[in-house]
Amino acid sequence: MERETSVSAVFESGEDIAASRDLARDFLEALRGKHGLTVSPRAMGAVRLVVSELVTNARKYAPGPCLLTLGFHEGAVEVTVWDSSTTLPLILPPDPTRVGQHGLEIVRAVCHGFETHREPVGKRVKAVVPLIDEPDGIAAHHRTV
Repeated sequence: MERETSVSAVFESGEDIAASRDLARDFLEALRGKHGLTVSPRAMGAVRLVVSELVTNARKYAPGPCLLTLGFHEGAVEVTVWDSSTTLPLILPPDPTRVGQHGLEIVRAVCHGFETHREPVGKRVKAVVPLIDEPDGIAAHHRTV
């Protein structure tokens, strides 16, 4: 039987971005320590990167607080960020000459899945990061959505 667990936190300022990464680290360490799950070094870094990028975007582009939820489901961490803006994020096509605005491009590259949804109030962005790697070091079930 698969364990399910989650944690949520509200972030209201730019200074909270570091706290969101710390929450992600603590959540992954709890999955490893309390629940005995394997968390690859790649997954540890990828989840923290995804959390940082999604919370940064929410704080930068939406008024008010954002809600971060980290959940474990079917061998992966689901990173979900809600914010008050109904404008869905724009993922620009790859362009090595562009300076900046590569965050969501990177998020999609390290995730198993990526979704955005408008809500009655605001939007929800979800990224899924597998906890273990295949033998070649690539994320299990890696695919670009």
